[in-house]
Amino acid sequence: MVLLSDNEYTIEVAIRRAAQAFEDNDLHYGHGTETALDEASWLVLHALGLSPAIEPDYTQKLTAAQIADCNSLLERRIAERIPAAYLTGQGWFAGRAYLSDKRALVPRSPMAEFIADDFYGALDGIDSPRILDLCTGGGCIAIACAYARTDAIVDASDLSADALALAAQNVELHEMQDRVELLEGSLFEPVSNRYSLIISNPPYVDAADIAAMASEFSHEPMMGLEAGDDGLDLVRIMLRDAADYLEPKGVLVVEVGNSGEALEAAFPSLEFAWLEFANGGYGVFMLTREELLAGNIK
Repeated sequence: MVLLSDNEYTIEVAIRRAAQAFEDNDLHYGHGTETALDEASWLVLHALGLSPAIEPDYTQKLTAAQIADCNSLLERRIAERIPAAYLTGQGWFAGRAYLSDKRALVPRSPMAEFIADDFYGALDGIDSPRILDLCTGGGCIAIACAYARTDAIVDASDLSADALALAAQNVELHEMQDRVELLEGSLFEPVSNRYSLIISNPPYVDAADIAAMASEFSHEPMMGLEAGDDGLDLVRIMLRDAADYLEPKGVLVVEVGNSGEALEAAFPSLEFAWLEFANGGYGVFMLTREELLAGNIK
């Protein structure tokens, strides 16, 4: 399979031809991009040694060697259905690049907007807040929180030693060793502090969605995706225990994606506040410590 021939191409033409090939081969997106054009742009620019965050000179002509480099990445994307973040070794979250590989899910969550937009005011008036990121994976949410609140101390827990090894590399990459502490264990097991904010993008995919997933998801660690028949195995524990680890008026913010309807049906005593995102995304709720206690979750 050769997507780009030895003909002269500009960057723009190479991207558009790659995008058309992606569409022709029914690729799935959602691991950092939403369209064939965005995915093709990311891969072509990476092959050329350019950042996808900086607009290139689209009229620049490619050399034969550059075309070969592009083909190598583009052909693997089609043949092996590997997400672009794993092919490039880099994912993006809240405007910053992170190391990304198969030890943890590709960085992606609408909570990037929540974090970048000053936590929607949830931490207003709190000096030196302590934040806990549950199921941190590669650490991007924890690190983004530390960037957003320079006075915050952030703890980040995960059950996977492999994911925490990747998170440690990202902590070092962003020079956050003094701000972000990584804890190994399931949810609250390694935790001994109380927090102003507990945030989590946990496994929340239900059994039906797992069975219907596109091939791209098979490259990610399944323990970061599946969460029982209704997708709520870990969220149930969070709702039961989070109040014990929150400061008064502290908040719990959790992404549950398509499992939101099942969540509301399972916990009718809780009044979930569902966050809205200007840049797209859904399925993220907020509850205060007081709301959790009033819900009397057992």
